[in-house]
Amino acid sequence: MKSAWPASLALLAALIALWWAASLTGWFSPAFLPTPQATAASLAEGLRGDLLQASLATLGRMLQGWLLAAVAGIALGAAIASSATLRPWVQPTLEFLRPLPASAVMPLAIALYGLSPAMVLSVVAFGALWPTLLATVHGITSVEPRLIDVARCLRLSRAAFLWKMGLPNAVPDILAGLRLSLTVALIVSTLGEMLASQDGLGLAILVASRAYRASDLFACLVLLSLIGLAGHGLLVMAGRWLLRGQRH
Repeated sequence: MKSAWPASLALLAALIALWWAASLTGWFSPAFLPTPQATAASLAEGLRGDLLQASLATLGRMLQGWLLAAVAGIALGAAIASSATLRPWVQPTLEFLRPLPASAVMPLAIALYGLSPAMVLSVVAFGALWPTLLATVHGITSVEPRLIDVARCLRLSRAAFLWKMGLPNAVPDILAGLRLSLTVALIVSTLGEMLASQDGLGLAILVASRAYRASDLFACLVLLSLIGLAGHGLLVMAGRWLLRGQRH
């Protein structure tokens, strides 16, 4: 994995060079594509002002929705996967709701909560719920059949089976679902801030685009990318720590 870092950094440098060339040669209007230098200046200035507070607001909203979705997704997924009676009843409903994009339920959430932080949080949690829930169901239902036979011979309760066999087996799937749900939470948080005019990077992007402040808009995009990258990196490190005992 370490050998991939030089190639990744080289690709990033090439993309920045292409961005710099496109912005300086007049391929695009500066009102729509600022130079990297202008973006960096807006980023530095913004972090000393409103952008820092906007970033913290988006980060907090994303983490709250993601944590709610993680707890609910793991709990519901474990309950569904461990019950052969419940699963056939719930599975069709899950398949019906799963393809529904979070943005499609925003009008319903607005009708229930208004243009409030609770509306944004509920939609973030709804959108981030499904990757974790489905990953938990898949991980628990894919337990080795021989382990299930051992659990029956030992007369383990459902809770004991989940704790000792089901959830440990599902950890890789759950971690993958959590990484995906974190990305969904960031996207939906930004969109919700735009629609509900809540403080955050989404609103900052909307204001910058309406004022044709391209460098401020790109600075917000850079911050969103950094938040997503940091969250992904932390989850990868947590996954390596949790799975260290499963390595051969």
